[in-house]
Amino acid sequence: MADIAVLNPDFRAALGECPVWDGAMNRLLVADIIGCTITALSPDGVVLNVWHFPSEVGSFGLCRSGRWVVALRDRIVLYDWRARRISPLCAPGLEPGHNRFNDGKIGPDGAFWVGTMDDRNPRQPTGSLYRVTADGRWSRVTEGLYTANGIAWTAEGRTMVHSDSGAPWIDAWDLDPATGAASNRRRIHTPDAERIGRPDGAAFDIGGTYWSAGVRAGRINRFAADGTLLGSDPFPCPGVTMPCFGGPDLRTLYWTSLRHPLGADAVGANPLSGAVFVMPAPAAGVPVPLFAD
Repeated sequence: MADIAVLNPDFRAALGECPVWDGAMNRLLVADIIGCTITALSPDGVVLNVWHFPSEVGSFGLCRSGRWVVALRDRIVLYDWRARRISPLCAPGLEPGHNRFNDGKIGPDGAFWVGTMDDRNPRQPTGSLYRVTADGRWSRVTEGLYTANGIAWTAEGRTMVHSDSGAPWIDAWDLDPATGAASNRRRIHTPDAERIGRPDGAAFDIGGTYWSAGVRAGRINRFAADGTLLGSDPFPCPGVTMPCFGGPDLRTLYWTSLRHPLGADAVGANPLSGAVFVMPAPAAGVPVPLFAD
């Protein structure tokens, strides 16, 4: 495994998540869920801008229009980042008040696939996975999740993988990239959470490797599309949360991490918690599509 470096020695997120590479602007965008912000960082780590939101930012993606589609705590919105203006899109499902939106990503069908989670402790399986289109329509793909996570697609767009960090497990589906129809769900891996961590955010490279953040155990886990564990390597802090591929050739891997809810003792023992990390990737990442608005 290549060396991992801290992108910016002074930047720390409370709950860093959802790194998104914005190639058109040559920048990395990172959400701080409980900080209610999205931060833009240059490829060498300079903080370029910060946007503040009225609630938690679970995840987001880039739009064809140049806006962002953003999962706030209890609704999905479109965001004009230049004007700093929110436009409502939808509030999928009948989510209980203790749930919030979590991991999400734009799929090969141009829709926003986003899940929810129980925000209480201990968690219960009250979360769901949704597919949201630009006209505000939504469908529930599955339910009964503790913490929806790890959504990613292979290069041809016909295999979708997602995880439940709380259960924990990793599942795969067949996907029709033209219609967004998901079928043939199957369990491909049940991780040993003590050894390799719980499966958090993830991304595919073009060779079909699923890069998964092993949160709490501080591991970078690599799986084949069929769920075979290809390797598990140590990460500089326990709370690694999600990777994304960036740079002009998508051969740079960025990783977010968290400080909350590790606790003061754990954070003190791991001062890099909450930082963004960077490393060279052995293969280019699968480009993440734009939301078809």
